[in-house]
Amino acid sequence: MWLGVIAVESTAMLSAQNTGRFLYPLLHFLFGLDPVRFLTWHFFLRKSGHVIGYGLLSILLFRAWRTTLPRVGNPRWSITWARTAFFVTALVASLDEWHQTFLPSRTGTIHDVFLDSASALAAQLLLFFWFRGWKEGEPRTPKGNSSLARTTELIS
Repeated sequence: MWLGVIAVESTAMLSAQNTGRFLYPLLHFLFGLDPVRFLTWHFFLRKSGHVIGYGLLSILLFRAWRTTLPRVGNPRWSITWARTAFFVTALVASLDEWHQTFLPSRTGTIHDVFLDSASALAAQLLLFFWFRGWKEGEPRTPKGNSSLARTTELIS
C-alpha cells in the first residue's frame, strides 16, 4: 500500500506547481507567509516528505523481510533484513526519480535518490538501535554507581 502512495506522489498531480496551489493559501492563512518565503518553506516541506516517506518505506520493508526471512534463534534484528530493506528502498527511489524524468511537470534528480536512500539508512540505524540497544531479559537501567542501578540490584 505504501508503494502505491509513493507512486501517486510521483505523478504530475503532486508536482511542485500543484502542491504550491493548495499549500500557499494554507500557509499564508496560518502563518502569514509571503510568496518569497513560501518558496523556501515549500521546498523544505517537499523534501521532508521524501525523508518521511522513504524512511517509513524502509521500516515497512524491514518488517516485511523480518516476517518473510526468519533467522535462526528468532532475533529481533538482522543485518540481512536491514540490508535488503535499504537496497529495495534505494531501488524504489531510483525508479521513482527515473519515472519523473518522463513527466514534463516533474524533475527526477539524483539528489532526491541520495536523500531518499539516506532516509532509508537513517531508518535502519534507528531500528538497529531500537532492537539491539538492549537485550531481552536485561533491565533497562543505567549501569554504574547510580542509586537507580543499586535499587534495581536490591530488588532483583
